Amino acid sequence: MESVETIEGLSRTYKVSVAKADLQKRFDERIEEIRPQMNLKGFRPGKVPASHVKKMFGKDIMGEVVQALVQETSQKTIEDADVRPAGQPEMKMESDMEKVLSGDEDLAYEMSVDVMPDFEPVDIKKLTLTKPVAEINDDEIDARLNQIAEANPKYDKRAKTAKARQDDAVVIDFLGKLDGEPFEGGAAEEHTLVLGSNSFIPGFEDQLIGVKAGDEKNVEVTFPEQYQAEHLAGKEAVFEVKVHEVRAPKTPEIDDEFATGLGLESLEKLKELVSEQIKNEFDGASRAKAKRGLLDVLDEKHDFDLPPKMVEQEFNQIWQQVQAEMDAGRTPEEDKGKSDDELKEEYGKIAERRVRLGLVLAEIGRVADIQIDEQEVQQALIREARNFPGQERQVIEFFQKDPNAMAQLRAPIYEDKVVDHILDTAKVKEETVSKEELLKEDEE
Repeated sequence: MESVETIEGLSRTYKVSVAKADLQKRFDERIEEIRPQMNLKGFRPGKVPASHVKKMFGKDIMGEVVQALVQETSQKTIEDADVRPAGQPEMKMESDMEKVLSGDEDLAYEMSVDVMPDFEPVDIKKLTLTKPVAEINDDEIDARLNQIAEANPKYDKRAKTAKARQDDAVVIDFLGKLDGEPFEGGAAEEHTLVLGSNSFIPGFEDQLIGVKAGDEKNVEVTFPEQYQAEHLAGKEAVFEVKVHEVRAPKTPEIDDEFATGLGLESLEKLKELVSEQIKNEFDGASRAKAKRGLLDVLDEKHDFDLPPKMVEQEFNQIWQQVQAEMDAGRTPEEDKGKSDDELKEEYGKIAERRVRLGLVLAEIGRVADIQIDEQEVQQALIREARNFPGQERQVIEFFQKDPNAMAQLRAPIYEDKVVDHILDTAKVKEETVSKEELLKEDEE
């Protein structure tokens, strides 16, 4: 094997060649490996002549040999060059493959690969970072309790002459019919329905606004095209509805009775739970702000060349997301009125920042020997699968079969562990801020 290296920044190009004599030697060795397992008509098992094997399967076998040699020689070329690839190499065959497969020409190919930059990461022990925190006070707990109470109203029976309004509850009997015939699952008695809850077929609840106790009404609806019961999807139906009661929502008193109605022992236990929930929210927001501040510091303290293909790939992913948002009519206000060239320049800088920070975090993690255990990966995989109810098994199989998808699943786990390591090691000062400032979302 021979190779010639060309260097341009972090891009490396290697011209690799394997003499046809070496190809032929590997070809002959491969034939001798497979002959004992061959069973062809007209020959004793394992006794097929090499000349016949070459005649029948020569090109296929040579193809296997070429593929194996490309893999071996490319790995050896990178090892001999003592570089760390920043992604998968790109191969370009320079030989006439027909002649190579026929054993008449040397194997020659060009391999292009970006390499990882050499840089010294900042000493994280010397970093001084700020972590914003907010205090949890009684007013915050009371406000959250009021939100819970408003979301869990009691319903008081209204006068028989009272007309149902939005957010009222109605107690009804209903019988659904398709073409005049009742259908399975389309009937219920003494059913309580909150108007505006959108828990029924679209259009059903709207038609009950204004009904009174004792009213009977036919409600005409059309089932959605994507309805879960396929035999009803897109069908028109009529529901015969009888109204028994109309009930008005009332925010309950926040007391022990209210707490027990939510499954807790007492109001004190409910307050403890609410306080813990708020604490978790504040802690999450505090860490996110500290992480953002950390990333800003790391970005400021590192300046080195970036692998071009990594930046290009990151930019393409960002730009696809931007285009999708634009196509959906969700263009951010700050992007409106800008040309594609202006936007590409801005998002190009974001891509460079992400790649730079990714490399810095990876190097800090490598030096600290930070590892991801398999249990963490499995937990992340299960969480991802739960986003697709009914398809959990297919999602898990997809990730298990696709190394790139699994790598994308592992990446944020690793990043979070490195960030936690830095926050634990650096000098972190807490700064008290308001709840509003803590929970305000940052822009990239």
